[in-house]
Amino acid sequence: MNECIFDIDPKLLSLASEAENECREMFEKIDSNAEYNGQKVLKAFIDNRVSEGCLKGTTGYGYGDMGRDTIDKVFAQALGGEDALVRHTFVNGTHALSTALFGVLRSGDTMLACTGKPYDTLEEIIGIRGEKGNGSLIDFGVKYEQVDLVDEMYPDYDEIAKKAVGAKIAYIQRSRGYSLRPSLTVEIIGKIAETAKKANPDIIVMVDNCYGEFVERKEPLSVGADIIIGSLIKNPGGGIASTGGYICGRADLVEKCADRLTCVGMGKEVGCSLNQNREMLLGFFLAPQVVASALKTSVFACRFFEKLGYKTLPESGETRTDIIASILLENEENLVAFCQGIQKGSPVDSYVTPEAWDMPGYDSKVIMAAGAFTMGASIELSADAPIRPPFAAWLQGGITYPTGKAGVMLAAQEMYNKGLLRI
Repeated sequence: MNECIFDIDPKLLSLASEAENECREMFEKIDSNAEYNGQKVLKAFIDNRVSEGCLKGTTGYGYGDMGRDTIDKVFAQALGGEDALVRHTFVNGTHALSTALFGVLRSGDTMLACTGKPYDTLEEIIGIRGEKGNGSLIDFGVKYEQVDLVDEMYPDYDEIAKKAVGAKIAYIQRSRGYSLRPSLTVEIIGKIAETAKKANPDIIVMVDNCYGEFVERKEPLSVGADIIIGSLIKNPGGGIASTGGYICGRADLVEKCADRLTCVGMGKEVGCSLNQNREMLLGFFLAPQVVASALKTSVFACRFFEKLGYKTLPESGETRTDIIASILLENEENLVAFCQGIQKGSPVDSYVTPEAWDMPGYDSKVIMAAGAFTMGASIELSADAPIRPPFAAWLQGGITYPTGKAGVMLAAQEMYNKGLLRI
């Protein structure tokens, strides 16, 4: 390891150097995928004739917005869809997911969650938590069914096949959310899609693709998914896009979602881009390499903390399927110290001390360390966790590997300063 200018204990530096050397083989695989995905994105830019005019924005109604329409084509090609809806007006990934669900589902339809209960912020949208009458899917007559994971870890293909009959949507969450189950490989997503469609050829396979874009060489649309959804302040924004989300897949489904986002009859044809086109295009262009930096940060963090005696999911030697790593820190004191250390390694608001609080959309207090250039951008180094067992920190991001590595070491140093590590 090169010389470190931060005040890190020499024993931690030595351990970090060992961990980094043990990650080399994984780093090579990550770089290989990043090169392939980078070429894929470059080809989408070239094929769709991205020009300087595409970088400019529009105001008002946004009629004839060349940049907006070209961005849709670039995303669609790179992610393997017929069409895409990429807009800065999606306030977050949950908003994009909600738009897709309300866009496709109608009264009497059934949403089948194939990978257990979805992420916390979707519970009120579905209507399985919160007040009745607040406009959830269930309030609008949509039915909800769920297939729990086997041992809370793996898809139950037999139950998916049974419950897919009559369902409108087979919903798959690629990432783990605040659980300890593995994130899903594209191959496993393909197997779920195949199982559901064999039981019900008309079913629509919808994938929450957050945190997974450009981690593997394939995206879910290439293995049977019909529509995928994500956030631009995660992987595909490359740390440059300051807001937004995307919906990508079958053209007819994207059109329904566009009608939901704007209004029926106008759909994708309206909506000014203001000054966002350049950020979205540049961020998407950089995304494969930025995702590689986040993955290297994740692998290093897991190996480093494994050597400190903690369990990690996935383990450092396991192939990644998203950018998130869970580090099981055993108790609240360790968890809080870790997050506060990550904050100290942030380029923005490093002097702030994060504390757990009641965040909207969550049913327990959450601590978040996120000193980012874009608020809440989890492609930038961040760590968050609900204050509940197993007291795991969900670590993600790192738009450059050297700064991500430094942040992880500072997290360990904070724990050491508080007498929580023995090395």
